[in-house]
Amino acid sequence: MTEAVAPATDVPPFRYTAALAGEIETRWQRYWQERGTFHAPNPTGPLADPDHPRAGAEKLYVLDMFPYPSGAGLHVGHPLGYIGTDCYARFQRMAGRNVLHAMGFDAFGLPAEQYAVQTGTHPRTTTEANIERYKAQLRRLGLAHDDRRSVATIDVEFYRWTQWLFLQIFNSWYDTDARRARPVAELVAEFESGSRPTPDGRPWAELDPAERRRIVDDRRLAYVSEAPVNWCPGLGTVLANEEVTADGRSERGNFPVFKRNLKQWMMRITAYGDRLLDDLELLDWPEPIKLMQRNWIGRSTGAHIDFPTAAGTPVRVFTTRPDTVFGATYMVLAPEHELVDALVPAAWPAGTKDAWTGGYASPRAAVEAYRKAAAAKTDVERQADAKEKTGVFVGAYATNPVNGAPIPIFVADYVLAGYGTGAIMAVPGQDERDWAFAEVFDLPIIRTVQPEEGFDGKAYTGDGPAINSAAPEHGLDLNGLGVTDAKARIIAWLEANGHGTGAVTYRLRDWLFSRQRYWGEPFPIVYDADGAAVALPESMLPVALPEVDDFSPKTFDPEDANSDPETPLSRRRDWVEVELDLGDGPKRYTRETNVMPQWAGSCWYELRYLDPTNAETFVDPVNERYWMGPQGEGDCGGTDLYVGGAEHAVLHLLYSRFWHKVLYDLGHVSSVEPYRRLFNQGMIQAYAYVDSRGTYVPAEEVVERDGGYFHGDVEVRREYGKMGKSLKNVVTPDDMCEVYGADTFRVYEMSMGPLEVSRPWETRAVVGAYRFLQRVWRTVVDESTGELRVTDTPADEPTRRLLHRTVDGVRGDMAGIRFNTAIAKLIELTNALTKLPATPREVAEPLVLMVAPFAPHIAEELWQKLGHAGSLAYADFPVADPALLVAESVTYPVQINGKVRGRIEVPADAAEADVRAAALEAVAGSLAGKEPRKVIVVPGRMVSVVA
Repeated sequence: MTEAVAPATDVPPFRYTAALAGEIETRWQRYWQERGTFHAPNPTGPLADPDHPRAGAEKLYVLDMFPYPSGAGLHVGHPLGYIGTDCYARFQRMAGRNVLHAMGFDAFGLPAEQYAVQTGTHPRTTTEANIERYKAQLRRLGLAHDDRRSVATIDVEFYRWTQWLFLQIFNSWYDTDARRARPVAELVAEFESGSRPTPDGRPWAELDPAERRRIVDDRRLAYVSEAPVNWCPGLGTVLANEEVTADGRSERGNFPVFKRNLKQWMMRITAYGDRLLDDLELLDWPEPIKLMQRNWIGRSTGAHIDFPTAAGTPVRVFTTRPDTVFGATYMVLAPEHELVDALVPAAWPAGTKDAWTGGYASPRAAVEAYRKAAAAKTDVERQADAKEKTGVFVGAYATNPVNGAPIPIFVADYVLAGYGTGAIMAVPGQDERDWAFAEVFDLPIIRTVQPEEGFDGKAYTGDGPAINSAAPEHGLDLNGLGVTDAKARIIAWLEANGHGTGAVTYRLRDWLFSRQRYWGEPFPIVYDADGAAVALPESMLPVALPEVDDFSPKTFDPEDANSDPETPLSRRRDWVEVELDLGDGPKRYTRETNVMPQWAGSCWYELRYLDPTNAETFVDPVNERYWMGPQGEGDCGGTDLYVGGAEHAVLHLLYSRFWHKVLYDLGHVSSVEPYRRLFNQGMIQAYAYVDSRGTYVPAEEVVERDGGYFHGDVEVRREYGKMGKSLKNVVTPDDMCEVYGADTFRVYEMSMGPLEVSRPWETRAVVGAYRFLQRVWRTVVDESTGELRVTDTPADEPTRRLLHRTVDGVRGDMAGIRFNTAIAKLIELTNALTKLPATPREVAEPLVLMVAPFAPHIAEELWQKLGHAGSLAYADFPVADPALLVAESVTYPVQINGKVRGRIEVPADAAEADVRAAALEAVAGSLAGKEPRKVIVVPGRMVSVVA
């Protein structure tokens, strides 16, 4: 429900109104832009400026998570974080720091492409129009960005460097001994010299080119793999694990996601699992975000165990409980496991139980039917605990390595090929899901951990001494050992006998980096006649995205897991098939027709802000070191403040940390981490209104009366939650700026509550911020004459002391990002000043400077009216006089038997005996002549009398 400011019938000619605010704001925004007021100087390069007022000053890099420019534009919830960082950056700039604050656009993505498919409008046309709208909206809010540094991921000169960074990753491998990425050229040199043996021990010179290429490609940080992927036919593309919701559907569009084997580009983020986990300790981040990353990385310590099979290849499993291996009575493979086909015999072995066959005449028929059924399910459906346990015997057995027992091998859909090894040893005695499966298929159950006394359940998942876990003939006995000792002993035995190794695994999977779409960065990769991936030289960058006639993927059935992808780029055969000279003469090549995911550009954009005009490199090392380098021993470097939503806890933040660490390993950046400090702003929520049909009605047309809510004459139900176009409850910043002015909107958003807490939007409450700014205006300007109502007469002592308490409090609140409490202190000071016949200049000027971060336009106007030339952007933020922060007197509440019966005001340095005497005198009437038993003085706080 939107309300305008009620029009006054008799407005003084110089009152601060929405119309005056609009005129002031437009004028100062133009002033800042024309003069480059917020340009931050680099130490070197085209953006260096030795004459800048902050050249050589202590730096501060403030960063927002840059927005995707949607067609809907901004609503009032979107700029909450942007205004917060702007207030913080303005304060720090006035406090003497060289502040870098820029804004760009994460502009590739599915929405523009889907709109292009529907309308035929080129995604670039739509996206660039949306960017211009966003820029206009952000400019209207008075955000103090260095506009020279703005980037968009769709800019060819930006994604030229995205492609270059991809090549750095492609041309690197992870040296596990050195725990860092190194150039592939160094790996090849080690093979050539013999200092690193080849996988099969043959000299490098004896290998043919194809063998050499295969060995190197298998180690690259960016590689092509045919593996199970998340295939979303509804979007016509594959998705990373992080883009699939908990219920197995696409995060965008809510389409079903299936497992398919497809050849895709992958990034070996798993090589960095330990560092991504351990280096979280270096970061000043909210603990819930760190916890989400820890859980997603999911480091587990245990063992790989090999179970021999008749196929000649063992089934390898990973288990965190190798001490329970004696209780493994069957094995389960994912239906997609690569060994299944090799294991399946022509006929069922003798003695196969009917329950194991699924009613099929042969193992192959049973397995194929089961695979087909599993492929139609999402990962979430396959792993649901409550679902009926299904599976089928493959017709083969494995051998338990610790005791030689044959154990049947099943395929079951609750095991996924993309997790772990795609196989498990099933220990029903210690696992509830394995127990349920064993009951359905009549499989033996052996307990290997002694349950606690009185336990009468099924699977026992607690700790206890090992039982039934000895094989004397193999020199192995775990019985009686606790879990830790039993795990250590079995791992040592497995390694000594060649049956397995101790291992660390991760829930984290390698990052799926291909998208079968049009609107994304082309890969700087071509394929030769043998189908091998070949990196383009840097001189051939950028690989520009070509024009196409049809933006849509191949016609598909959103519900059909078997529908095949066809990328839009693959239809541009004149672009796909090229003749290039890559150093060994002209040859025919085929371009990669997938594109990079939207996350590619957001993995490094903070680095391009540092040096956006540099055509020689993605960032000059001197500029990177100045803005993001470590600030001392033990510091990880990175941006000084990064503000954005908690919804990016895994996707963006994890991916960008990975890219940054590769760049650090290769010597391209000095900072270990991209974002030193992270701050998650809350959400602005709003009421929506639904009629009896369940249809949302426009919130601004709803009125409240008689205890209910009405749209016209129809009563509607009020709901509380998100703000969105579909809910018809959007309020735009444009609306607020029109009705109140941008400064009022900024003050309201910052005063609603702590920045990190979600809060309800209430348009009617905006008027409070508007009236505060009107009072600030009146402290300086006479509304009737337009003349200053400022005097050079010194302030009285109480006013001066209030000023310095306010300065001290506001400085602390600003540094701590407590904007709502800073504004509350400014309101208190302003209210006190409005009671004076004139405002002392010694108070008016600090007030205007303290208001400036929140309401910069009105502050600039008042600063000029106070006689100052130019902008206050680099004026010194007020500093409190410590002597004026010491209270002259202290007010003590006086309690008798726990109830306050009076108050006394005494000098701040009064002796305890004087405070006691004054307190007893103040409550003498309440004591009625009684002698107090005890008088307790809590210095500076209270006096307690026990009667």
